[in-house]
Amino acid sequence: METREPLETGESTLPPPADDSIELGPSPEFRADTLADSVVILLSLTVLQRGIGFVRSVLFCRWLPEEQLGQWDIAFGFLMLAAPLSMLSLPSCLSRYLEYYRQRGQARTLIARVTLATVVLAIVSGVILFVGREPFSLLIFGTVEETGLVALLAVVLVITVATHFLVELLNALRYVRVLSVVHLVNSLVFAVLGTVLVLGYAKTATNVVLAYTGACVLSSLGAVWYLRSTWRAMPRAVEPIARREFWGKILPYVRWIWLTSLMANLFVIADRYMIIHFAHGGPEEGLKLVGQYHSSRVIPLLLVSIATLLGTMITPHLSHDWETGRRDRVGLRLNLFMKLLALGLAFCAVLVVLGEPILFDWVYKGKFDVGREVLPCTLAYSLWFGITLASQNYLLCAEKGRWGSLALLAALVLNIGLNVFLLPRYGLPGAVWSTTIANLLALGLMFAFNRMLGMPLDPPTLAVVLAPGLLCFGGAWSAWALLALIVAFVILAPTTRWVLNADEKQLIGEALGGYLDRFRRLVRRA
Repeated sequence: METREPLETGESTLPPPADDSIELGPSPEFRADTLADSVVILLSLTVLQRGIGFVRSVLFCRWLPEEQLGQWDIAFGFLMLAAPLSMLSLPSCLSRYLEYYRQRGQARTLIARVTLATVVLAIVSGVILFVGREPFSLLIFGTVEETGLVALLAVVLVITVATHFLVELLNALRYVRVLSVVHLVNSLVFAVLGTVLVLGYAKTATNVVLAYTGACVLSSLGAVWYLRSTWRAMPRAVEPIARREFWGKILPYVRWIWLTSLMANLFVIADRYMIIHFAHGGPEEGLKLVGQYHSSRVIPLLLVSIATLLGTMITPHLSHDWETGRRDRVGLRLNLFMKLLALGLAFCAVLVVLGEPILFDWVYKGKFDVGREVLPCTLAYSLWFGITLASQNYLLCAEKGRWGSLALLAALVLNIGLNVFLLPRYGLPGAVWSTTIANLLALGLMFAFNRMLGMPLDPPTLAVVLAPGLLCFGGAWSAWALLALIVAFVILAPTTRWVLNADEKQLIGEALGGYLDRFRRLVRRA
């Protein structure tokens, strides 16, 4: 793939900007949100939604005993692992191929076939989990005494798959407003139901799982109700698609997405499963240690979720550019996205480290001293993980998802190997060090593969992305040092080409100019 460097005069080499909301296909049955609109809308509602989620998670840490908190952490981690695994990540093809099939008038066929296959796979997976609840209880919780909770998880798994499918569909349609509302409703209902069940009945992981189930059901019903009009407006395919041809195109892409998702989710949960099965004191002590770990991951998970949401949101926009032949623009937009994402997340991490006494001494009431110890390192590796997943977008557009799977597989193997050595010797800090090193490897491999496929990766991007590693040294001084770097990046970005090149500044200018024009029109109307 050919890439072009900015001219020495500062002149932009970008092609003329295109309006993402203009549909190129023959069936303009909906009007999507533009990428700039998507970011603003998603950030606005995500701040509220994630704020609710953060308060909910903090309260669960405050209310639940260590063992029950660890049990909820493991149960939720299992759902996030099992949902994409059981549906073979089929819905992921919607973001990549909806534009392709819509331009051919066949979007309705794509959605119908993927929906049917997902439903069948979800039901089969739920039945398997329910029938094998005893061995699954031993695998998930390290004991056969949690068969009742596993039976509940079998039902919740089917509901979780449905929710994930609807989220993928809304994202593929670029209905960012609706998607943001769905996430907001889910988070709000989860918080309310969780509070009622935990305080009103019992402080157990089972009640938290029930609250999560109710939130998924209500938010999914709202999404289905909204999507009715879009489905009715979609024209039926003029030319039918042969099933062999259809699945022959979809499955190679989905196969690698599925494998990458499996590697990513195993990578995320591997250290906690090793704690359950290999910690001194057996599964009960392991669950308590996972509870300590969970307390340090509340805010890092919040930051990862924001990075994941934003990274998923840009997939259809990058796919749109790729399908319309503007492949150099894909690399440019993704490179800029990673710089801005890394700066924003790093600044949030600094605030967290400096405000750590408020969280652990006042909010948590001093319950999680071990969790406090590993917080800085947990923040650093979480930021790297979020950026790693975002950078994978280039591989997905190039239909080289297997390379992303390879990167995560290598990191998973390293993580397990380091945990075997460090966890028994150093306890929870050893597990966190292992995960940090493994995340750095995953990030480096993902960047290397992107560069091999033609994506430009300049030194400022590496500097911005690697800067959060300062937190791993611990202490308030590392947070202040990272803050100084962030301030330097922000000052240099608009005045020099050391952080942002001419094309990246043009992209930012286009987005800001669009909003300035809208503001001027509003003022004139007023």
